[in-house]
Amino acid sequence: MRSIASCYNEHAIKVSDSYCSRPSNQPCLTPNLTPSTPNTVKCIYKAKISSQRNLLIALTWCNNLLGRGLTIAVGETPSKFDHNSYHLSKSKGSKTFKACNSEIEVFWDVSNAQYMNGPEPSTRFSLFVLVDSQLCLSLGDIIHTNNEEKATSNFSLVSRTEVFIGTTSVYSTKAQFCEEGLVHEILIKCNEEYEEKRKVWRNPEFCVTIGKKKVFQVKRLRWNFRGNQVIFLDGLLIDMMWDLHDWLFNRTSKCAVFMFRTRSGLDSRLWLEEKKAKFGEHQERGEFSLLICACKNLD
Repeated sequence: MRSIASCYNEHAIKVSDSYCSRPSNQPCLTPNLTPSTPNTVKCIYKAKISSQRNLLIALTWCNNLLGRGLTIAVGETPSKFDHNSYHLSKSKGSKTFKACNSEIEVFWDVSNAQYMNGPEPSTRFSLFVLVDSQLCLSLGDIIHTNNEEKATSNFSLVSRTEVFIGTTSVYSTKAQFCEEGLVHEILIKCNEEYEEKRKVWRNPEFCVTIGKKKVFQVKRLRWNFRGNQVIFLDGLLIDMMWDLHDWLFNRTSKCAVFMFRTRSGLDSRLWLEEKKAKFGEHQERGEFSLLICACKNLD
């Protein structure tokens, strides 16, 4: 008897396949558009401490008119972040605070950090988080050279949120959906044909590319502005969900939401309306989620 996962696999889109929806007379997007750069990146890590408790550590990197910034929050659940959130204003320093009945120590140095795309440093930086004097999170170049420090920390990335604010509707990012998997390049392209006379979007659509291969394309977004597609990647079933209602119809916010979330074959399909699948919240089943929030500048 076949497993449920193998049955899902038959109907999921495999990234190795050259898949696309029905042929279109128009390209998904003008090829010379440059991808937008995220303004904010929020990463949630799950760390296991000596008391066998799991803590969530959220790091929010931002880049705005006031410059680059970093905020840390610690809690047992995402709902506790607001009560234990601290802004690290200096480029180098340390901070100690109480959270979850533990003493939290943070040491960071981004004074010489280099940035590729967005507010999150890529090289020449370090960040350490200690809980009751135990190293629980270590990031930066030093984790590649100090194996002893890396071995003492036990953490994993469970959620990543990227916020884009701009005029170009091309969003590029990278994601690793499991520890054994590859780092995949993900590109989302949204069609922006706007008819000035009628003040409406004409034939709006978007497509998703992973590893330079088009995975799928969604057309007729006036009817398909919310939806879900299953992708088979690195031996995992991944739900790709989207909500473009405000991007198309709301004249105030103009925001689109895309989410990639891993699941096992036993999991039921997850929809955007499901209360237990709120964007950005970590679920207890150990999945990884990537959330992309894209907001268009309003003139």
